[in-house]
Amino acid sequence: MVNTRIVESLCSSQPDDSITIQGWVRTKRQLKEFAFIEVNDGSCLTSLQVILDTSLSNYEEVLKKLNTGASVKIDGVVVTSQGKGQRIELKAYSVKVLGGADPQTYPLQKKRHSFEFLRTIGHLRPRTNSFGAVFRVRNACSMAIHQFFQERGFMWVHTPIITASDCEGAGELFHVSSLNPKTISCVNSQAGEYTQEFFGRPTYLTVSGQLEAEIMAMALTNIYTFGPTFRAEKSNTSRHLAEFWMIEPEMAFYNLQENIDLAETFLRHIFQYVTNKCLEDMEFFNKRIDNTVLATAENIINNQSERISYTEAIKLLEKANVKFEYPVVWGLDLQSEHERYLCEQIFKKLVIVTDYPAEIKAFYMRLNDDNKTVAAMDILAPKIGEIIGGSQREERLDILEKRLISQEIQPEKLWWYLDLRRFGTAPHAGFGLGFERLIQFMTGMSNIRDVIPFPRTPENVEF
Repeated sequence: MVNTRIVESLCSSQPDDSITIQGWVRTKRQLKEFAFIEVNDGSCLTSLQVILDTSLSNYEEVLKKLNTGASVKIDGVVVTSQGKGQRIELKAYSVKVLGGADPQTYPLQKKRHSFEFLRTIGHLRPRTNSFGAVFRVRNACSMAIHQFFQERGFMWVHTPIITASDCEGAGELFHVSSLNPKTISCVNSQAGEYTQEFFGRPTYLTVSGQLEAEIMAMALTNIYTFGPTFRAEKSNTSRHLAEFWMIEPEMAFYNLQENIDLAETFLRHIFQYVTNKCLEDMEFFNKRIDNTVLATAENIINNQSERISYTEAIKLLEKANVKFEYPVVWGLDLQSEHERYLCEQIFKKLVIVTDYPAEIKAFYMRLNDDNKTVAAMDILAPKIGEIIGGSQREERLDILEKRLISQEIQPEKLWWYLDLRRFGTAPHAGFGLGFERLIQFMTGMSNIRDVIPFPRTPENVEF
């Protein structure tokens, strides 16, 4: 008999249907002549209740093995549930324990475990309700992202993981080397060059695929990347990971306003898709994690964002009767507390801030006519702060060269990037969305380590 996923059985199976399920035992309740077990296979939050009675040929034997965590294969007949909160149950006529679990040593029991503890058993935490829900939402978000761009004619491109450039200019990079540091010096002390290295020069794990994405957009018009990025920032906060995923669309012939419109529509699409596909999981987060999860999703789906300039944002924050930890001064970047205040206290929705001072933004952002600000935009979200960052890119060769020099970047190192401005330059724009930050925002999970299957953080590379 073909296996039926539990989500399918709960939605579609009817009384008297014979089905086979496979999964892991969540709970067991034993009475005098029969027992109930709940089985979950990860396809949905709800488990299927299975009834076992003494008519089973191996009833006594199998009951001893049906402990929490055991994997099972069960053939049975669907019956109408006599209990509350469930439409059907499965009356088993064949039960096979595929893999047992010792109740004395199995670390997941029918109780709440702290997220801190669950991080220490990352190989088992996907079996919990919270993490099963997180990863189903993460999967749905991935599908929503691809659907959004593919339906609009964007091409998905794979930008390199190994790179020779530091797109963000932050310097917090993982060096990539093929050499054994214990036996070979990777730097030629006289020439000052990486003469023995695999690529013959310093290379790193990428922090962004944007620069390469611009190459592709200058030929294919509308493209997007969706892949892993890395940052060697030794920060053990709830907001930082060493390995994380980024979505970075890049669009030729787009200006800043078109970029903003696309980004806002993109966010709305993802929230609508996930709410439709994972409503049970979203309701779980709303009940157990953050009681504003559903209201936030509804706000994103049904309301337009507030759009203000950086200068207007500074004025609003200066007027606020709040003692911020970080100063509010024109020319300084907005901190998370400032961003959240704008979203949560002043506008109570998404806020898009544009036209930041040139000195605090990257070299590739287009200089505005005032020569003081750049055509940048950040989308700010309640409880998270910045969730999307983007800009219209600087397409003018002479101005781009000056911007590189002003930020102490040697133009010859980015000769190919400058070539895009020499040969058929065009207005273009793009943005980046941190995938894990999106999942945090959507689910209400407070720690970014809990929205990625295997978090990579300083001194933690387990699993």
